[in-house]
Amino acid sequence: MKNLLHLRITRLMAVLILVLFQIAAIPESKGQDTTALKSIKSRTVVFVTGAFVSNACWEEWETYFQNKGYKTLAPAWPNKQGTAATQRAKHPDSAVASLTLTQVVDHYAGIIAGLDEKPIIMGHSYGGLITQLLVQRELAEAAIIYHSVAPKGVISLKWSFVKSVTPALGLFTSKNKTYLMTFKQWQYTFTNGMPLDQQQSSYDRLVIPESKRAAKGALKREAKIDFNKPHVPMLFISGDKDHIIPASLNYANFKRYKDKHSIIQYKEFIGRNHYSLSQTTWKEDADYVLDWLHF
Repeated sequence: MKNLLHLRITRLMAVLILVLFQIAAIPESKGQDTTALKSIKSRTVVFVTGAFVSNACWEEWETYFQNKGYKTLAPAWPNKQGTAATQRAKHPDSAVASLTLTQVVDHYAGIIAGLDEKPIIMGHSYGGLITQLLVQRELAEAAIIYHSVAPKGVISLKWSFVKSVTPALGLFTSKNKTYLMTFKQWQYTFTNGMPLDQQQSSYDRLVIPESKRAAKGALKREAKIDFNKPHVPMLFISGDKDHIIPASLNYANFKRYKDKHSIIQYKEFIGRNHYSLSQTTWKEDADYVLDWLHF
């Protein structure tokens, strides 16, 4: 009798654990009218590049989304045209050094204004912050905020974050000269955990000089978001291995949005560093985004 009772309790506990795991696997969401996602009609996607890297980082994503029937654009920031090698040869580049966050946001806003429809906007890293600012300007039909730099007032005290962002701010150095991430910094900040040959090839292909003015813009009023304002559907994605933008910072950013009638969801992927958009698992991330858009 005791054995039978023990067996039933064990089975009940197993079912309970399974249910809890299933609940935990559901992406956290805030907002009540999730049917609004079904109204997304745009077939245009604008990919917004982050700091420190060339817009070539989106090449695989563009092809993948185009094969799914989307028109895509991945414009470079102002003064950042050409290959990474060409841009590194210009370092220190005064034209890039002069860029501010507002100028970059205005640049993307101008491109979007010339489109036939409001696009879906997806931004990685600093591009995620730019995307949030474009959403605030009501220029998107939906947005994917991917390993995003947080707006003004949302910070992290994790050592990996402090260690990663401090050099880019260029403290005690001239703001008229660009910052160029070293290979060692790239290894820690973007490609931690990856094989050496992949770290080197990705550095050679993507890393470019950056504006310290733009980097510091994330700490200023130009990076301020009205978190109480209604907004289009937004999906936040983070990774548990990201050094420069810890998942906890992405989650804190996600939680700051307060409009209860707006759709906003959060997803954390396991095994993703900051180079997630080109890790071997990038298609899983892309498929998750596509599924979310077709919810």
